[in-house]
Amino acid sequence: MAVRYFCYNVKESVVFMYRVMIIDDEKALRNLLKAAVDWQEMGLEVVGEAASGIEAINIIDKLHPDIIFVDIRMPFMDGIEFSKIALKRYRQMKIIILTAFDEFEYAKEAVHLEIKEYMLKPISATELSESLMKLKTTLDREREEKLNVKKLEDYFQEVLPKLQSNFFISLIEGRVREEDYERFLLDYRVDMKGPLFCCIIFHTSENDVPDGMNPLLLSMSVEREIKQRLMENCNCQEFIYMGNTILIMELHSEDEIAQLTDKCDRFCRWAWRIMGAAVTAGIGTVCNSLYDISISYEGAREAVSYRVLYGTKRAINIAEIVPKESKKAVPLEETRMQELFRAIHVGDQGKIRKEAIKETEKLHKNAATISQYNLATMEIVSGFFKFCANNSMDFNEISGNVQNLYERVTQLDESSMTNWIINMSIAISEKLRSTRNSTSRRIITDAQNIVKDRYMEPALSLDDVCADLGVSNSYFSSIFKKETGQSFVSYLTDYRMDRAEEMVLNTDEKSYKIAEKVGYQDANYFSYVFKKKFGVSPSKYRASGK
Repeated sequence: MAVRYFCYNVKESVVFMYRVMIIDDEKALRNLLKAAVDWQEMGLEVVGEAASGIEAINIIDKLHPDIIFVDIRMPFMDGIEFSKIALKRYRQMKIIILTAFDEFEYAKEAVHLEIKEYMLKPISATELSESLMKLKTTLDREREEKLNVKKLEDYFQEVLPKLQSNFFISLIEGRVREEDYERFLLDYRVDMKGPLFCCIIFHTSENDVPDGMNPLLLSMSVEREIKQRLMENCNCQEFIYMGNTILIMELHSEDEIAQLTDKCDRFCRWAWRIMGAAVTAGIGTVCNSLYDISISYEGAREAVSYRVLYGTKRAINIAEIVPKESKKAVPLEETRMQELFRAIHVGDQGKIRKEAIKETEKLHKNAATISQYNLATMEIVSGFFKFCANNSMDFNEISGNVQNLYERVTQLDESSMTNWIINMSIAISEKLRSTRNSTSRRIITDAQNIVKDRYMEPALSLDDVCADLGVSNSYFSSIFKKETGQSFVSYLTDYRMDRAEEMVLNTDEKSYKIAEKVGYQDANYFSYVFKKKFGVSPSKYRASGK
């Protein structure tokens, strides 16, 4: 629908001018219609006319009318036939059929075209005005609906990158249910078809930083360069997780992984030479489904952990390491404790206990000698250590700073070993949850500060707060209710009422003035909310002196 803007200086208001076209083979009737009403006063503008349906069809694309008057009887192409063609092109266009009394039965065909308006000749100015105002009301409503949809779409586009990042974080943590996976792909507009996928972790050392350089700023600079140098001409998703830059790459063949490793390796050496940043790139295994990217992520994390052996400032491909380690008595896939670590991420203590028991069973099943058993227990301790290191946690602190931990663990029997794995896993999981909760508490505090600063704004809403904080509505609502025990809307209302109570008791302000100062434009509604909270109206509450 084409809309022109007709601007007045009075209060800087904007009047929307809808475009009108008149089609009739009688010029006198066209002139009569144009002179019958004050089009501009009604917010309308006659932008064109035609003497036949064929002529109108040829210019309709240029004029883009919102409303069309068309005579039902015209040579070559009548009004009904014209309407069929026009409505097929522009479904939102409004058509008024002009007909004589003896053509009434024929005009009924317009009903099948979803044409609701028709006028009998001769046309009166009053009838014309009424029909036009009715149509204008409909057009105004449709325009408002379109504007609202546009606003929602704009907001969604604004928060979409954050939503996508949150989705991929859940995906690598193994927290996305298979039955929800396809829906999330559509909802968050993730367009990664594969057929292959790979996860890459870029870890920037905080200990090897140029003098005078803030480690956080250096890490942010590395992230920016990754976007510019590695993400060009490829379909991938980038986000920050646990202080590391994560890339989820779409691959067309497994041959690409070698080129990708070389490219990452060149970047790490460039980052050290030019930026002074000690960056390690860990490349995970290739998987056939994006849903299984958590497996590739685990491989990438393990690859990054090998920087203590192979050094930083380079790319490490887990696929190039695994074959060298595959001759160990306990199979590699069983030593990684993937399911246990996934349970730790989720925080499911029941699942943690179950997987801990499985790890102990595998340990005793696969160890044929004492030396093999000792080696396997050392790998379990090492696995916990790597997990803590990759998630920025102090393993020694969590384990209780036990001296000679490796030696002590190897001396545990099956039951004691199971309990130790369970206790360590739960301790790590709680530490991980505590780290996440601190982030949640910060978000809640920021939201409360927004309310404190802006409670007097009538338009303040949940959408505004979430947009300022850069989080989704559902996530924010969930953590806010969990932390405060009430919804955000209830909290905002209570805060406004508390401020209103202070003004009622300590000032002589009128009720409607207090309403305006706490964000209510409707004084009656303010009184209703106040009475609902305090049991009496503001005036009675003031009189009681409570």
